Amino acid sequence: MLNGKKIVVIMPAYNAEKTLEKTYREIPLEFVDDVILVDDASSDRTPEVAWKMGIRTIIHETNLGYGANQKTCYRAALEIGANIIIMVHPITSTRPN
Repeated sequence: MLNGKKIVVIMPAYNAEKTLEKTYREIPLEFVDDVILVDDASSDRTPEVAWKMGIRTIIHETNLGYGANQKTCYRAALEIGANIIIMVHPITSTRPN
């Protein structure tokens, strides 16, 4: 917590296996209380990479698109009591939508 505020980083992801670790390592975790990744039915190993790194991960069983992914991210952050939400994008490949 920073000044009594819970800070949560959310990461909407789609096929981010190759860039996820680098992106995650650049988050200043000393100021962040939690990180949530929402995988939008990637065809690569994005969820496995996230789990291996200990990132809280939610998976959409079917691709719902970028807007729905963002909504899931925000909802999950609010459910764990976030006061401040920061969205970080792992660079991803082309989305099907």
